[in-house]
Amino acid sequence: MKKKKLVLVGNGMAGVRCIEELLKIDPDTFEITIFGREPYPNYNRILLSTVLQGDTSINDITINEMEWYEQNNIQLYTGETVVEIDKVRKQVYTDKDRQVEYDELILATGSLPFMLPLPGADKEGVTAFRDIQDCQTMIESAQHYNKAVVIGGGLLGLEAARGLLNLGMEVDVVHICDYLMERQLDPTASKMLQKNLEAQGMNFLLNKQTDEITGSDRVEGLLFKDGSKVEADLVVMAVGIRPNVQLAKNNGIHVNRGIVVNDYMQTDSPNIYAVGECAEHREIVYGLVAPLYEQGKILAEKICGVESKKYEGSVVSTQLKVSGVDVFSAGDFLDSNDTNSIKVYDDFEGVYKKVVIRDDKVIGAVLFGDIGEGPKLLNMIHDRTDISDLSKVTILQDSGDESSKSAVITMDNSEVICGCNGVTKGEICGAIVENGLTTVDQVKDNTNASRSCGGCKPLVQDLLEYTLGDEFDQSEIKEAVCGCTTLSREEVIEEIKSKNLKFVKEIMNVLGWKNEEGCSKCRPALNYYLGMLYPSDYDDEEESRFVNERLHANIQNDGTYSVVPRMYGGVTNANDLRKIADVADKYDVPMIKLTGGQRIDLLGIKKEDLPKVWADLDMPSGYAYGKALRTVKTCVGSQFCRFGTQDSTQLGMDLEKKFERLNTPHKVKMSVSACPRNCAESGIKDVGVVGVDGGFEIYVGGNGGTHLRAGDLLCTVEKEEEVIETTAAFLQYYRETAKYLERTSKWVERIGLENVREVLFDEENKIRLVARIEETLAHTKDPWKKIVKNKEKQEKLFQNLETQASGRV
Repeated sequence: MKKKKLVLVGNGMAGVRCIEELLKIDPDTFEITIFGREPYPNYNRILLSTVLQGDTSINDITINEMEWYEQNNIQLYTGETVVEIDKVRKQVYTDKDRQVEYDELILATGSLPFMLPLPGADKEGVTAFRDIQDCQTMIESAQHYNKAVVIGGGLLGLEAARGLLNLGMEVDVVHICDYLMERQLDPTASKMLQKNLEAQGMNFLLNKQTDEITGSDRVEGLLFKDGSKVEADLVVMAVGIRPNVQLAKNNGIHVNRGIVVNDYMQTDSPNIYAVGECAEHREIVYGLVAPLYEQGKILAEKICGVESKKYEGSVVSTQLKVSGVDVFSAGDFLDSNDTNSIKVYDDFEGVYKKVVIRDDKVIGAVLFGDIGEGPKLLNMIHDRTDISDLSKVTILQDSGDESSKSAVITMDNSEVICGCNGVTKGEICGAIVENGLTTVDQVKDNTNASRSCGGCKPLVQDLLEYTLGDEFDQSEIKEAVCGCTTLSREEVIEEIKSKNLKFVKEIMNVLGWKNEEGCSKCRPALNYYLGMLYPSDYDDEEESRFVNERLHANIQNDGTYSVVPRMYGGVTNANDLRKIADVADKYDVPMIKLTGGQRIDLLGIKKEDLPKVWADLDMPSGYAYGKALRTVKTCVGSQFCRFGTQDSTQLGMDLEKKFERLNTPHKVKMSVSACPRNCAESGIKDVGVVGVDGGFEIYVGGNGGTHLRAGDLLCTVEKEEEVIETTAAFLQYYRETAKYLERTSKWVERIGLENVREVLFDEENKIRLVARIEETLAHTKDPWKKIVKNKEKQEKLFQNLETQASGRV
């Protein structure tokens, strides 16, 4: 039978979810074509803020890889926009002069960011925060400028502000109202949020209305209607979105605020439907993911001819983590004359709960700090539960009560756990039992629960524990290496050892990887695990490394590279400085910059010049690009400083010479301070050493980057040799037990400082750890020198390889 032609305009979350639902019902009826304006496969727009904040990459938020489209015989055109619909001939036309016929046409054109029509809004340095390109604009701006202003104190604005803070910018948030997130929070919760965010470094300008964006070609500041001003190098507008209806409007489809649809998502034009943020249903346009997925499911059933229920609108709920703060709101959460409310306020714990009741029914709720009761309250709102027989106090559990550890236990099977995807407790529990699921990732793959915002992951884990009962073992809760396998890091490593696997592809083949080529997450991890397990035998697979590590230099936003030669302990000499100066002149290096780690960074070097630069420098690689020891920062020390109690400079040089070129799960930074004044910032390094009278304090697990963390005092030793030995044992234990891309700060928190101490303070354990790291160090070689001597590798790496600015494999 000839397949019907289905065209989807828009490759976003709502439209593609509709296609997923359609494929579940009937994978063989339609010949599917999708057009996407952006040059990417379908990605999770909700998680864009995590990319901006540096927690994930663009690859990590991709929902469906290109392979998914191929496997489902979907013709995807990215970077291509549908510009015309011929409703008579049933054809669409694109901006690339393509025409495609349809039997059924779905418009999922999403929404556009609303840009305030202010004087100066067209200046360079003014951007929205809506897509990947906006993210990249902000990331690039942060590399050159210091001061950002975000207009809009809603969720999107606050997420943008948090990301810009992480990028090192000073951030002001301008909001027209007198409190933040007024659509999701009441004034009490909002003020608690503001206090928390101010402690993180955000500055708020409330009750401010922007009158003009000032500057010449590039933005320089904002002028407010009250006459006050604020300086800005970057302005991010996060003031809302509007449905993208232009295509429908231009082609005679009924449009109001959005594309008007009926209860089955049909427009007023035959065989044309609309779904998602562009659709207007009963005069409401939804912007949250849960209603959009609900619409997509009903539309899929309609197009497949399945008898289904109508779409009758959605009760909107929001469960969010705003810059690390848990927030939940649903329904009508503001007080009015005909409502009563129950409130819990704990200023000590930073917890606020409010439930709004009308006519013995819960109609809204706001939770701040502790959102465990969110799903239960949402279901009470959905079901219009009569609470006249309940003690009102029991609606909110006491946070100190034992039962509050898992609110899901008392929920009915019909109650929704994952609001984004509409997955109930019963569906999750059933999937766990029927399919033997043991991890959150498995539940996600099987049911879609936690697939979108991820806010319900703790509840899903609670359900795993609740459903598996005595069979549940917290220690066995595992996190798969990536979506290519269900195996955890520990299981993969055990399999490598037991089956004597020696190659990345071999691991994937033998262990049944879903994707035979792996992905950007598992390939570098497997390469690292093999090198860690077989230090003397394993040939590093450079094709499995990130681009920066493959080329041994950091790619920059303009495609050039930065080169940082090794300077042990941050100490240099006149000869090395002359060589660096000569190289800078010879290769016309546009910028020479001192780094925070006391090194010299040569920026703007062309890829093809890298081997020649390394040859002329004749200095070791500084590994500024690698998952390895980066730098050992030192203070002047007792040799010159009148306060110094120890020779920090020499110890720093000794540590760096000892552990340079050591591959680790993530980058490692060290420092040595000669006294408790701590001029080398030893408290925020992976390993920080502080000289004290008669010895040294060793701190571990510090982090001065995105996730600021003070190091924990591991121990105090008397001699330099003990510092080096303890550091060796610590690093090897970290190498052997950390997940790939897990910093020591996260690792120490995960396994516990006492665990680290117990292992390292056991003398036999320590000796074995040191022996294994010595074996590894004995087989390391400087990568720059290897490449300088190898013409074939130079041609392969620096003349043929196409690199990506993302720095990903």
